[in-house]
Amino acid sequence: MSIEGKAKEAAGYVNEELNEKGDSAEAKRKAQEGRDLRNEGRIEDGKAPKPGTPGSDN
Repeated sequence: MSIEGKAKEAAGYVNEELNEKGDSAEAKRKAQEGRDLRNEGRIEDGKAPKPGTPGSDN
């Protein structure tokens, strides 16, 4: 596991959590960017991306 992958996954998770409840298009875009970053970090570490729907804790 790489430190960079773990950092990306953590930063993406935080970004997603901060923005997923927002109603604006900007909040939705930032939440998606967070999900993408989280999954990029997971892939770098050899894990499968999280396919869950936003806000469902999957």
